[in-house]
Amino acid sequence: MSTVEVGAKLEGKVTGITNFGAFIELQGGITGLVHISEIADSYVKDVKDHLKVEDVVTVKVLHVDAGGKIGLSIKKAVDKPVTAERERTTSHVQREFSRDGNRERGNFNKGANDRRPSITSNNRLSFEDKMSRFLKDSEERMTSLKKNTEGKRGGRGARRD
Repeated sequence: MSTVEVGAKLEGKVTGITNFGAFIELQGGITGLVHISEIADSYVKDVKDHLKVEDVVTVKVLHVDAGGKIGLSIKKAVDKPVTAERERTTSHVQREFSRDGNRERGNFNKGANDRRPSITSNNRLSFEDKMSRFLKDSEERMTSLKKNTEGKRGGRGARRD
């Protein structure tokens, strides 16, 4: 048996299909698993819609654990050039937020003094910034909703006779 290195791109044959992925036989009789989430860039409902037993596929080795299990990916084995779809998605993100970080659409602008998370050097928000923004917006919406709801019900514990 030969050893498999993480990051290597190899060819293999589909030997089995399950509801959670496909087993791929690599050179030297080594078998690895391509999880359903690593088959295609789009959502995969059924592995059989994308692969058949005996198909020859190119895979990338994601990990090899101590027990000898090999994690593979078909979607990461394909080198993707920058496509029009990716450019359109990027420009959409850039349009959604103005230079000061406030949303251009919707009624989310709170004024110039509203402190928004900074945008990273490549014009994308980090996960922490997105999460922080989400939590802040959610708090504001919940507060507003509670105020409006309490007012319609007569406030805090108000009695109706």
